[in-house]
Amino acid sequence: MSSPTTTHLWLREETKPMEHRAALSPEVCKKLLATGKYEITVEECKERIFNDSEYADVGCRMVAGDSWRQAPKDAIITGLKELPENDTTPLPHTHIMFAHCYKRQAGWKDVLSRFVEGKGLLYDLEFLNDDSGRRVAAFGFYAGFTGAAVGIDAWCHQQLHAGEKYPVITPYPNEDVLISETKAKLEKAGRMPRIMVMGALGRCGSGAVSYARKAGIPEENIIKWDMAETAKGGPFQEIMDVDIFVNCIYLSSQIPPFVTQEQIDGDRQLSVIVDVSCDTTNPFNPIPIYNVNTTFDDALLDIKSTNPKPLQLCSIDHLPTMLPREASNQFSIDLLPTLLQLPERSAAPVWTRAEKLFHEKVASMATTD
Repeated sequence: MSSPTTTHLWLREETKPMEHRAALSPEVCKKLLATGKYEITVEECKERIFNDSEYADVGCRMVAGDSWRQAPKDAIITGLKELPENDTTPLPHTHIMFAHCYKRQAGWKDVLSRFVEGKGLLYDLEFLNDDSGRRVAAFGFYAGFTGAAVGIDAWCHQQLHAGEKYPVITPYPNEDVLISETKAKLEKAGRMPRIMVMGALGRCGSGAVSYARKAGIPEENIIKWDMAETAKGGPFQEIMDVDIFVNCIYLSSQIPPFVTQEQIDGDRQLSVIVDVSCDTTNPFNPIPIYNVNTTFDDALLDIKSTNPKPLQLCSIDHLPTMLPREASNQFSIDLLPTLLQLPERSAAPVWTRAEKLFHEKVASMATTD
């Protein structure tokens, strides 16, 4: 147990397949420990982009992976993606993570019930917002950045290897390697695709636009849409007229669909969709032509259509792990100021709002089917 004057953060091992990012980088751990107000325990993890020794070298205590259930009750269990599947045990700790259960996703009540049963608390990273309502830290930019990369690469694969299965996606050491690979494939493809980015003014959309530009796609081939362009309500024929559609919106309420089955059965240029937003099981999903997430080892879903032209969709929900070191470093640095408020979180608005939201979501289980 930590001393009464320190806050104990416990960085758990990520168990989601192909997840290489970390919620806390060694650099941020070093900054937290330097204040003298924190104790940091880090679970060993072979998949994490940072070596265990990088954490040990800055003063973190290393423990076996997946041992957080035995952590002292005052430890704040910190991670990124969901907890291991097929586990319904009560959760007595406070957790910081992306739980994906506040927008009525599949199984949302099961997740929250575990906290209720264990008398634990969830601080959902997606809903740590500043006073203006903006998220204090997000992977959005790199989600859009890598989403555009996958979209362009999938389109190139269709041109160069028609009918062949798309290869397994593995992490890249840095963005320069990824960009160089994309440029080489575009040159072989013989023409530049037209790519539409929906939500182009947000973090995620700006990342997608940035990648398209860095890959060498001409500005006139990058169609940037945001709220002004979608105000008329979908579905939108303009999506059918591009080669690649990258959806980067933040869905907070029901909206008309962007695309329909009738559209994709008709005439279209569109052959690749990357749904970075991944509201796959959300009842308000604006791309209601699929309902499953894809993975890095099986990245593209073949969408059924009476139009013989192929249409493939990527719905990987942790795309930034393609560039795990850069994405983790940026996220951790953005999160640091908020983490520094943890010792006084009962008076810190970011944390009090997050706790209030947790209790509201728990209460909503009783009134929601």
